[in-house]
Amino acid sequence: MARTILDKERAAADIAARLANQDEDLAWRDAEPLRRIAGAFQRSATADTDLAEAIRAARADGYSWASIAAMLGVSKQTAQARYGA
Repeated sequence: MARTILDKERAAADIAARLANQDEDLAWRDAEPLRRIAGAFQRSATADTDLAEAIRAARADGYSWASIAAMLGVSKQTAQARYGA
């Protein structure tokens, strides 16, 4: 289930909002596991943004898709398809 960075950020915000507005009948439950999921998901979205920015910077500095792909552990075609324009 591939998602864009924006989709991930929206989903993380939605999770946080749901946690903040839990139904009263669930208030007795410890929401720590869900908060950990939300936090990990938010960090994942941030990491995706950081990675995309680093790839754009590398391309702007003239690095090839082959070099970038080697850093990602994927093929040149996969890197270009996933992070190209």
